[in-house]
Amino acid sequence: MAGEDDDKPRNKIPHHIGQDLSQLSVGELAERLTALRAEIDRLEQAAKSKRALLDAAASVFKT
Repeated sequence: MAGEDDDKPRNKIPHHIGQDLSQLSVGELAERLTALRAEIDRLEQAAKSKRALLDAAASVFKT
């Protein structure tokens, strides 16, 4: 039975800010870095879009 579990892909554990990293392999750390960089890019794009909307709204209400 134990052999069957070895063939299953491991579930990715989500990253939590401040979590202990000592048990992660170099590959797992690299995967998390890639995922976190992508998330930073996504957050920056969302913030940029919201700033543009706020600026557009502010310009409408300026007299």
